[in-house]
Amino acid sequence: MVTVPPRMIDVAKRADVALSTVSYALNGTRPVSASTRRRIMRAMEELGYRPNALARGLASKRTRILALLFPTPERGLGVTEMEFVTGAADAAREHGYHLMLAPSELRDIHELEHLTGQGLIDGALVMEVRLDDERVDLLGQAGLPFSMIGRTSDPGTISYADIDFEQTTRDAIAHLMELGHRCVGFLNHSPSALSVGYGPTVRAAEGFRRAASDAGIAHIERPCGDNAAAGKAAFHELRASSPELTALVVMNERAVIGVMNALDEISWRVPDDFSIVSIVSSTRVTEMMRPQLTTLEPPSTELGRLGVQILLDQLERPHDEPLPPTQKLLPCRLVVGASSGPPPAR
Repeated sequence: MVTVPPRMIDVAKRADVALSTVSYALNGTRPVSASTRRRIMRAMEELGYRPNALARGLASKRTRILALLFPTPERGLGVTEMEFVTGAADAAREHGYHLMLAPSELRDIHELEHLTGQGLIDGALVMEVRLDDERVDLLGQAGLPFSMIGRTSDPGTISYADIDFEQTTRDAIAHLMELGHRCVGFLNHSPSALSVGYGPTVRAAEGFRRAASDAGIAHIERPCGDNAAAGKAAFHELRASSPELTALVVMNERAVIGVMNALDEISWRVPDDFSIVSIVSSTRVTEMMRPQLTTLEPPSTELGRLGVQILLDQLERPHDEPLPPTQKLLPCRLVVGASSGPPPAR
């Protein structure tokens, strides 16, 4: 018995909409409400309907493909990074788009032209943004719509969604201050991340410095390689230079294991002898630590979704309708674990 594949008319019947509405939702030739689009996508999923991407592209001059420019950082892709990616992918899928991951650097206009493939993508979402990011200039030259998760030093009218590092570091310091800590260290990403102007590394360092100074507490900071051995060495260096240190704010979830190993070496317990607060780290990571780390959890999924939505707002607006830039900062959420407590009496 031959199975007949589902047709667009079958999707229309299942979603209880006109055939033309399904076509508009797939091709983007006319606006379709979010609720109707969701109904159509659900019907497609239930029926196993797979639209012909080439035919859709020819009809609408759109491919419904977005490129996620996410050059793999030196620390690799961990759980926290993947939450950004999956949030973006889910948002794209819900709106009838595919998300293509581009994990390599773009160093000149020819590489960008190769990526865009003469119109094979509709727009780009830029991640791992540096303060001075050449990709932004390249995309502007190419005239390709794009948005950023992150931001340059002067984004101007470019749309973005980013973590509010100022508020996040201030919340970390406030939490430790309330517990009674008066000398706090900060362990950041690697020296190379600082030297190339990686936005989160630079902004977190600046935010920590201001927050600690405003609070009037002693503070010290170190960049650190993204591995356990570097974290262990960095902790011993911090302790040697500041024996009065009682707590550490860490924005380097791969190095924090090394910090805990170093504490174990000197028979210090967390948090009785020393407190640790992780920032910009998913609770899916920190809940695997023992003790579970207190963290400032990033709104990873929300930012991924927001970055896509900002891009789609550009793509789906009428060409003659001006669109003011969307620029949003979201703070991390304090999740108190078992790694932060009052300082020891030494």
